[in-house]
Amino acid sequence: MMMKKIQLPFTQTQKVRYERAIERLQSLSSTVNSDASVIVTDTIPVNHEDAFLKGHGTSEVDGELLATVCGVVERVDKLVYVRTLRARYKPEVGDIVVGRVIEVAQKRWRVELNFTQDGVLMLSSMNMPDGSQRRRTSVDELNMRNIFVEHDVVCAEVRSIQHDGSLQLHARSQKYGKLEKGQLLKVDPYLVKRSKHHFHYIESLGIDLIIGCNGFIWVGEHVEVRDPVMMIDDQKDAEMISSSSTTKEQSHTPLETRQNICRIGNAIRVLSNLGFTVTVEVITETLNLSISKNIDIHNMLGSEFHVVVAENEAERRREKRKK
Repeated sequence: MMMKKIQLPFTQTQKVRYERAIERLQSLSSTVNSDASVIVTDTIPVNHEDAFLKGHGTSEVDGELLATVCGVVERVDKLVYVRTLRARYKPEVGDIVVGRVIEVAQKRWRVELNFTQDGVLMLSSMNMPDGSQRRRTSVDELNMRNIFVEHDVVCAEVRSIQHDGSLQLHARSQKYGKLEKGQLLKVDPYLVKRSKHHFHYIESLGIDLIIGCNGFIWVGEHVEVRDPVMMIDDQKDAEMISSSSTTKEQSHTPLETRQNICRIGNAIRVLSNLGFTVTVEVITETLNLSISKNIDIHNMLGSEFHVVVAENEAERRREKRKK
């Protein structure tokens, strides 16, 4: 297990507590799998009697399998490879990603994805604002800026990876699209694990959480995913009774919701600083810990809370091992 070196103004007592918590975490990690973490030239134990396949980050020298990169040993059937840590985002088809629009081009938007190349979201790969399913026309192309403009935050899915490494995105579901009234956070992509669910709703706080596989995380006010037919009817009704006062009310985000967004955002920042895997369970536990300890939102980024989170994570993993 590899921990980040964080630069915080620790007191002597906090430094001792933090180092002790990190030692406990490393000892728990090494007990689970002694050969999990390797550095360059480390020997990877394998059974030479059984056939095995050399994967990425490995090389056979004098009958021994050696690591050629720093990382964690992974085994899939007979394949043995080393998964590099703190690597850049490596996209796969079907990944849920969060990004920021950087250019509106002809029939497409270019999206920054924390990757070596920008993603491309075609107009034909987008749901129309009214939810209708039809061919895109020249009028739709002229109205592209009514959908997304530069600096808009969007959520999409990786549709394909081109030969030159560029990513083709699509947003053909109501859960994808423009994200508003929230914060965009960035963590190292290796801290985000692929799972079946990347969209989360924290019901007790009324907050939506989207953990992008590319390391971009969205924390925002909850938005109901609605049926396209209902949306069209509602739009027609709204046009008839709309007024300036109702528009202002709809755009207003309550203070409590904004505070919840900031608290969850700071919990994610602390986990990222410590190098802990970012999952909805760990985020929720860190959030509840800050509330139970009566820690103000702005104090969550201080030294003491970092130490408390590290100690809590060590205790959580120790209890998990007992079960």
